[in-house]
Amino acid sequence: MNEKFDYAKAIAELEAIAAKVENPETKLDDIDALVGRSKELLRQCREYLRTVKEKIDSLDKE
Repeated sequence: MNEKFDYAKAIAELEAIAAKVENPETKLDDIDALVGRSKELLRQCREYLRTVKEKIDSLDKE
């Protein structure tokens, strides 16, 4: 990742995706793309949280 990851922005995007998926007017092809994007965002969020946890754990060891 070249740019700094914005966790809050990713969560907001995931919430927007969830709203679109729940909307009955959203087409199936669009849902497929939205699910793909949400998987990528979830992967990035998990990676970010793992990194933060590792930093916190390393502080506990000092």
